[in-house]
Amino acid sequence: MSAPFTLVLATRNQGKIKEFRRILDGISQGTINLVGLEEFPFTTEVEETGTTFKENALLKARSICKETGLPAIADDSGLCVDALDGAPGILSARYAGVHGDDQANNARLLRELENAPEEKRGAHFVCVAALVLPDGREHVEEDFFHGSILFAPIGAQGFGYDPLFRPQGFAISTAQMSAEEKDLISHRGKSLRAIAPHVFSLLATLG
Repeated sequence: MSAPFTLVLATRNQGKIKEFRRILDGISQGTINLVGLEEFPFTTEVEETGTTFKENALLKARSICKETGLPAIADDSGLCVDALDGAPGILSARYAGVHGDDQANNARLLRELENAPEEKRGAHFVCVAALVLPDGREHVEEDFFHGSILFAPIGAQGFGYDPLFRPQGFAISTAQMSAEEKDLISHRGKSLRAIAPHVFSLLATLG
């Protein structure tokens, strides 16, 4: 068996890294060596200056691919709430002002929806996964995860807004699901499964 291809996961978010590895490892069956940015401490923090999830995902994947010289995959994802006209959207990770402060972000979301009745709390997650190769080839996939926002956080699994998000057709929050249950229906799980065939076919052409 030939040596596995190395693919860089362009994130320092440990929750995302675990999720990426869990999903792609299950699909790749050992053909891809997935490494996070902890293996590349010299890489710079990519400023998310894009106005869409797609732009930000490509910004991150392109930057990390250029800095490491390796194929890179990145995602940009966020929560869009109907009653807030799609907010927090691309600002989801820094909704409360500090990037990655899940507790503060959840607290602000609950304050913003304090007077919203259940029928006005519809929401969906978006995930855009972007693959960039050193030769300039790129591929992007987008998917969604529909549900609603709870009145209080429930559950201890997952990360981000998981304790506040109840998937459509379920009576529990995403944070009450097992990792395997979440992967099957989540925006990230679906977008990564969609991009996986392109990862394999494009990496195979690098020889």
